Amino acid sequence: MYKIAVMGDYDSIYGFGALGLDTYPVNKGEDAGRLLKRLADNDYGVIYITEELAAGLTKEIAAYAGELTPAIIRIPGIKGNTGDGIMGVKKSVEQAVGSDILFGGVSAKEGEAT
Repeated sequence: MYKIAVMGDYDSIYGFGALGLDTYPVNKGEDAGRLLKRLADNDYGVIYITEELAAGLTKEIAAYAGELTPAIIRIPGIKGNTGDGIMGVKKSVEQAVGSDILFGGVSAKEGEAT
């Protein structure tokens, strides 16, 4: 059975522990990259990562893009939503079904027609 982890700054992720998810407070830097690899190698099927932290780990996250697990999902942090998380979901859905069924040709980030 796979586990679920949440990575990011403490203030953004501590509440996820109440839901039974494993929380890993980490700031930007090499520690975050090493932690992501460790979680991915240790039966974590889903890893939620704050958008701010994910912005500094694009290369590390891309390494898992073609893999079935872990699913790495960007979530907004306490500082707000950058739009990267919803764009990642939109891209994944488009790849899976072949068209934009979520926004119908409207950019999720800017609200403009694409």
